[in-house]
Amino acid sequence: MKRNDLLAMFAAAFFLLSASAWADGDPAHGRARAQMCAGCHGIADYRTAYPEVYPVPKIGGQQASYIVKTLQDYRSGARKHPTMRGIAATLSDQDMADLAAYYAGETRK
Repeated sequence: MKRNDLLAMFAAAFFLLSASAWADGDPAHGRARAQMCAGCHGIADYRTAYPEVYPVPKIGGQQASYIVKTLQDYRSGARKHPTMRGIAATLSDQDMADLAAYYAGETRK
């Protein structure tokens, strides 16, 4: 098999797998779960002071695959923010897919 063919197959598989998180997510369920997110991510120009002062990112309009991967990274400990790690630890894979589907459909503000 040629290298370009192998790369093309890998890219197609990656696209299909990353798109499946959004396809499997239910935006209506995500909206119900998003109430816990809105306290920080839903406030315009919000800055948190724990564990250090930084602007909280807006997640509306973000790609679903990115949201799922980020939540998985918080749950696994690959990302270190203590509040997000605690929240992600309570989420199932389906919860993550639902939240991702909801936020991916939102307009970035």
